[in-house]
Order: sequence, then C-alpha cells, then structure tokens
Amino acid sequence: MNSYLSKNNNCFIIAELSANHGGDIEIAKETVRAAKRAGADAIKLQTYTADTITLDVKTKDFEITQGTHWDGQYLYDLYKEASLPWAWHAELYELAKEEGLVCFSSPFDKTAVDFLEELGNPIYKVASFEITDTPLIEYIASKGKPVIISTGIAEISDIELAIETCKKVGNNQITILKCTSAYPALAEDANLVTIPDIAERFNVDSGLSDHTLGIEAPVVAVVLGAKVIEKHFILNKKIGGPDAHFSLDENEFSEMVKAVRKAEQMMGVVDYKMTGKKKKSREFSRSLYVAEDVKKGDIITIENVRSVRPGYGMHPKYLQDILGKTFSESLLKGEQMNMDCVHKQG
Repeated sequence: MNSYLSKNNNCFIIAELSANHGGDIEIAKETVRAAKRAGADAIKLQTYTADTITLDVKTKDFEITQGTHWDGQYLYDLYKEASLPWAWHAELYELAKEEGLVCFSSPFDKTAVDFLEELGNPIYKVASFEITDTPLIEYIASKGKPVIISTGIAEISDIELAIETCKKVGNNQITILKCTSAYPALAEDANLVTIPDIAERFNVDSGLSDHTLGIEAPVVAVVLGAKVIEKHFILNKKIGGPDAHFSLDENEFSEMVKAVRKAEQMMGVVDYKMTGKKKKSREFSRSLYVAEDVKKGDIITIENVRSVRPGYGMHPKYLQDILGKTFSESLLKGEQMNMDCVHKQG
C-alpha cells in the first residue's frame, strides 16, 4: 500500500489548487485553509514556469485550438497567468503542515523536481499530458516517493511504460488515476468503470482525477474502489482564472467530501451474519398462521393456513409439506402453526 493512503481504507482526497490563486499569495493561503475546512486530506500545487513548460512562440503550433475554454490563447501566455510562483511554495507547504494537510506538487521538469526535493515534497503527481515524458517520470520516481499518475491522454501502452519506468528505478509506490482531459469533462465521457480495471490490469492502486462538474463522479468512483480522488478547488469562483469554470468552491468541495465519506460508510464490509438488529427485524418476516378457526381433523388448505407477517410461526417452506394433511387439534384464527398442530400420518 502507498504510504499516504489511509490505514482505515478511506480514500485520499486531494484539493487541486492549480491556477486558482488569482496571482495573490494571500488567496493561495486562504485556499489552503479552506481546503482543510472542506475536509480535504491534501492540497496539491503545480510547479512550473511558462519557460519550463513551453516556448514563448506565437505560431499556430503554440496557439490553443482544441475547442476549450482557453481557445485563442498561446500556451506561453496561459501558463504565465496560471503558474504558481516558486517563491510561494515554502510558505504554502509550511501553512499546510500547520493545518494538518499533506502538501505536494506536480513538477513539469527536472528543475522543478530538484526544487521540490529541497522542500521535502512527500508525493509526486505526474499530470496527464506528461505521461509520455518518461525521462521526467524516471527522474521523479528515482526520488523514492509515492508517484500518482493521471491518464487523461494515455493508451494502455503509455500506462504500461510509465509504470515500467517507475519500477525500473525501484519505485513500486504507484497510483494510476482515471482522468478525462476535458475541462469540464462530460459525464458520458467519465467511463468510471475503468477505475477497478486499472487496479486489476496493472496491479496498482487506482483513483480518479475528476474534471466533471458537480460531485457525483467522485462518489461513484469511491464505490468502484478509488483510493484517491483529486478535484480542482477554488476559494471563490469570482476570483476567476483559467481553471475557475470547472473547480469546486469550499461549500461544493465540502459537500463532495461528505458524500464520499458517507458512501464509504455505506459500503461497509461483506456481512451475512445475524446481528441483534437483524434478529429483531425478522419478527416482521413471513411465517405460517391459522387463517380461520379450524377443528381437529379438518384438512389443511391454503385458505385456513397462510404465510403472513409476523415471523413467529412455522417457516413458510413447510407449507407445501402440510397441505392436505389434517389438524391434530382445534385452533383459532391467528394462532401460530407448528408441526405439533399437524396430524402425524403413519
């Protein structure tokens, strides 16, 4: 089991800060506090600059034309707006520690990994679009920390190669997240049944990096066995920014956490044993009762013996055995049937 996963089998819920800081460290700090209030286990950052993730080039190759919220922008400009200043990281890590949250990040190049190592970063996240960057994955995995990998653009071969890359440097602490790389993602594209398939197919922990609107997908995911849930989190959608339109605010995130925890509680364990509550409730089950006054020697029929509530009488499975036989004594309507009431034919 990955070291960060709960020993009580609750899934690990991550609030993704991403670009939801409005360029203001105080907003970022209050977002960390809000994530704790909302019930998150962790706050996740993204560690890059526009220069470490793309090139400052204004050509068609670098213009976003994917039918997204960001179409028309150049990659460099988008990432320059969205990036979290590296100078803020230490303060945010310290604040998260004070709040009792795990703080970790997604690095996008080796310099970011080195920087995060200096901060004692406990977990590494590989973003969906970086799953093909095996040199980066190998460098991340070589640090010996748990690695969480999103699969938004991945084919099976990409996932296999990413896992193989981690294991090649002796890192088996791998979690693979089902992810739909659309912002927001449509419900019909979620394909959440992939979550248990990932766990079985690749023999790893699996979970969900969710970009759908609302809180339903994480609840379904945890029922399907997700060990990790990641959801973009914003202090207030009025802050705006590149990710605001598909992020949850504090109230929404809190409702998601409550729903996920309730789902976990409801799943419980496989249980067929007879508890005190079950025994008490069985009093309302069916059993055989005399349905009309009868005399000794009367033939037992479906009219004078019926399977009804409550369950104090003879088990209904004996009805076919006693039909056509005779009563061994006179009985009143409402009396419990039992084998002593049936004449023994010998």
